[in-house]
Amino acid sequence: MSETEGTQYCAVVLGGGDPGDAFAAAHGVAVKALIPVGGEPMALPVLRALRGSGRVGRVAYVGPTTPEINALIDERVTDHGSLLGNLEAGVDALYAGGVQPGERVLVVTADIPMLRAAEVRDVLDAVPLEAALVYPVVRREVCEAAYPGVRRTYARLRGGSFTGGNLFILDPALIEQFLPRLREVLAARKAPLKLAGLIGPGVLLRLLLGRLTVEALETRVSEILGVPARALITPHASVGTDVDQDEDLALAAAHLRGDSVP
Repeated sequence: MSETEGTQYCAVVLGGGDPGDAFAAAHGVAVKALIPVGGEPMALPVLRALRGSGRVGRVAYVGPTTPEINALIDERVTDHGSLLGNLEAGVDALYAGGVQPGERVLVVTADIPMLRAAEVRDVLDAVPLEAALVYPVVRREVCEAAYPGVRRTYARLRGGSFTGGNLFILDPALIEQFLPRLREVLAARKAPLKLAGLIGPGVLLRLLLGRLTVEALETRVSEILGVPARALITPHASVGTDVDQDEDLALAAAHLRGDSVP
């Protein structure tokens, strides 16, 4: 048994979005999480996976809901218009609802409808307890084997190419400590010179050249945020496969029907 096996978590599900999201508008809904997949909002399979995992207690959902979504959540939270704003609001709602200080929080986006309960359980049981922030990543070959032809963005490291997961685990007691720096990093992600100043030009160069190891990246992220941060390599492609376009929607619908994916 791993040291985290059986540990209970609370969860924040991020189902908000840009009111001007063209993808959502094209499908006649306010936000992407409400786009139908197999006749129901794509957020529903995500919530069922959390509930079915046996590892998740209270769930705060940020964003507009439906009666079916409301039946699977404990706290409904108004969309605050940004990723970090929604994260903070979701964590605050969990605390207001009785979450104990120091309890870990699983944060999940509502646009990964291929996620399964067993995969949630497997990820959570592998989380290292000493880390304040844990970010699952998926190898490129795992994604391409599970979903041939799927298009994702990959970072090339010395140990392989990885795509980021659409969930992460944090210690909410330390959120105020690392949130300001996280805001800086997100604000600088499209400004190379500013990003180089935050990460360090040497680290950024090694990252761009594919010479940076996962361990070195963990160390630098921990230094930047001021808390222990760890990457968790997971074998579950669904963790790194969100629905961003119609071809992703078709893939998810086929997967939920149980069709073979070409």
